Amino acid sequence: MDEFMKAALDEARQGFEEGGVPIGSVLVHQGRILGRGRNQRVQKGSAVLHGEMSALEHAGRLPAEVYRACTLYTTLSPCPMCSGAIELYGIKHVVIGENTTFMGAESALEAKGVRLEVLNDPECMHLMARFIETRPDIWFEDIGEEGGTPQR
Repeated sequence: MDEFMKAALDEARQGFEEGGVPIGSVLVHQGRILGRGRNQRVQKGSAVLHGEMSALEHAGRLPAEVYRACTLYTTLSPCPMCSGAIELYGIKHVVIGENTTFMGAESALEAKGVRLEVLNDPECMHLMARFIETRPDIWFEDIGEEGGTPQR
């Protein structure tokens, strides 16, 4: 695991320790983290503060050419909302920690020319499994009914 996915995983772990959904993300430009974030829907009572959205928010307002040259690292496959933000800002490369727990809008991103790297990292998978086991109420609130199709 490279340093940027480690940073995203550190954010996810911090979210877990705070009682939130353990999804972390970092926005990287030319080998430097511009923004880092974690899902804070629970902690802040937010409807939209997913890990990717939080990383973008913490990066601040950037010129379009900077976004287009960035790589976004996220511990879990991006949902349709976060994928929309990736598309909106023209981010062309996304590294995904894992997509076995939840498959986001990857096909939509690929259709827009975004290059995806899926690591299926055991640490990312273990953290999500631990969270779902300990907080199924929050997990199913986020993705829909238990046993149903994920609608995160």
